[in-house]
Amino acid sequence: MTEKKAILKVEGRDDLELPILTPTLGREEIDVSSLTANGLFTFDPGFTSTASCESKITYIDGEAGKLLHRGYSIEELAAKSDYLEVCYLLLNGELPNAEQKEAFVGTVKNHTMVHEQIRNFFNGFRRDAHPMAIMCGVVGALSAFYHDSLDITNAEHREVTAFRLIAKMPTIAAMCYKYGLGQPLMYPRNDLGYAENFLHMMFGNPCEETQVSPTLARAMDKIFILHADHEQNASTSTVRLAGSSGANPFACIAAGISALWGPAHGGANEAVLNMLDEIGDISQIETYVAKAKDKNDPFKLMGFGHRVYKNYDPRATVMRESCHEVLNELGINDPKLELAMKLEEIALNDPYFKEKKLFPNVDFYSGIILKAIGIPTSMFTVIFALSRTVGWIAHWNEMISNPYKIGRPRQLYTGETERSMEPLNERD
Repeated sequence: MTEKKAILKVEGRDDLELPILTPTLGREEIDVSSLTANGLFTFDPGFTSTASCESKITYIDGEAGKLLHRGYSIEELAAKSDYLEVCYLLLNGELPNAEQKEAFVGTVKNHTMVHEQIRNFFNGFRRDAHPMAIMCGVVGALSAFYHDSLDITNAEHREVTAFRLIAKMPTIAAMCYKYGLGQPLMYPRNDLGYAENFLHMMFGNPCEETQVSPTLARAMDKIFILHADHEQNASTSTVRLAGSSGANPFACIAAGISALWGPAHGGANEAVLNMLDEIGDISQIETYVAKAKDKNDPFKLMGFGHRVYKNYDPRATVMRESCHEVLNELGINDPKLELAMKLEEIALNDPYFKEKKLFPNVDFYSGIILKAIGIPTSMFTVIFALSRTVGWIAHWNEMISNPYKIGRPRQLYTGETERSMEPLNERD
């Protein structure tokens, strides 16, 4: 079969033949890598039309509202799997059998502790420091403790690093929370499940046995699953770019955490709660919905619609059910949560929202769940980072395991042309 090609016509130059690459799923892509040798670059701010890498991990079809991890739909994984099984899938490409899963879970549990000296780091932060600031510093510092696994060309080193990061992130996240409260830092309990253990470290204390609701643990596990990976987003691309320089994996994950911290990326569920604060009361909903519909009004309903998903966010379908389970179990009489549920009802039934496809997304529901559980908004992005670590490390490992080039984006230079430097006393 003849390879498909695109013909690029540039005035004053010979026609250029560019190969057209065909993925297993998704749009065909024009390979423009030969343009540099022909004295040309492409201009694509934000890389919104550029595939920066080849990957076998996650596929998103925003038009159809589809998210696949290694070929499995997110809905099926959330219904039939758990977070650590999804971690195994993302890292290894296949679901584990019973023996493989038991070994994987056991290894993760063996790595949940952090070095005791890391506890001392926390004393260097102000008590009111943002948890993400602390997490960035602590995760980056892990490379100072694990010199035995920093050879990125060694597959065994990459594997043990993956286990360490997946296992220690809940411990570090909970330590960030406890430190801000001035409460004792809780040690992990390896007799508990992954999400259950995280809630134990978040809300437990040394004075009494931790009792974690199975409903809340299940909801937390689903939040972890639904945020585990999302293809080549800003933070994942940051991890890949940092990794392309040969940086150690802990530094790369710290870079990903920093990118995630930006409000345009990881702060969406926190923005939902801030929006509910702004609306204030259920009596104000009609006023704010009208403001949201007014294209001349800067107010936006946060947690509705999605940049990638032009239809319903498939993760929101799962999270909605979990959200209502949590609210029903806790029986919380919270005006803010009542306000959120009223907004959901309007968005699902109002013709304007249906026409614009402004459906509640995963951030809308996850923000409500986290608030109901008692987690402050400052911790929302920390939990996002915890969840996304496996996606970051899977993409980093995929890149390092194959031939790759250091990332080097080009630019459209619009500054001054070359000019001579005048002596200081002759300048205006």
